[in-house]
Parts: sequence; C-alpha cells; structure tokens
Amino acid sequence: MSDAIKQEQIDQGVMDTLRERDHSALAQQVNPLSCNHNDIIELLAHYMALSEQDNDELFDDWFDNLSKEQHTVLKVFEVYRGQYEHQN
Repeated sequence: MSDAIKQEQIDQGVMDTLRERDHSALAQQVNPLSCNHNDIIELLAHYMALSEQDNDELFDDWFDNLSKEQHTVLKVFEVYRGQYEHQN
C-alpha cells in the first residue's frame, strides 16, 4: 500500500473521529509514541508561539523539520482543539 493511500486513510480516520467525538482512534496514534510529557508540552508551546507570529517562513521551516511523531502529536492536538472549540 502506498504512503499516499495510507496517509489518506489516516486523514479520513481523523475526520471520522472528529465527527464522532471519539478520541480512542487518536489515542491509538499517540499513546505508542516515544515522547514524554515534557516533549509534548515543549512542542505545543513552540507550535502555539510560532503560529501566533506573522512570520510564515519561520513557522514553515520549523514545521518542515519536525519528526513524524511530532507531526502526529500536532495533528491530534488540532483535532482535539477543533472539537473543543466547536462544543460551545
């Protein structure tokens, strides 16, 4: 199976999870990652700080150099954030 097809299936799974508000599929993606709590907090703090700036090039350079695990954490974070923002 090609990487593009796998990514499309993951993205579709994320969208299905977002609609269902069920975090179990997302937890399965994040729980086995080899990062600790501090790594996640640091990643999210850096992400939030850079995303609030007007320097898209700085953000893009930082984002492009993240590992696959870091991208997974950010994707799951954005799904959770989207769910909580649209709850109210």
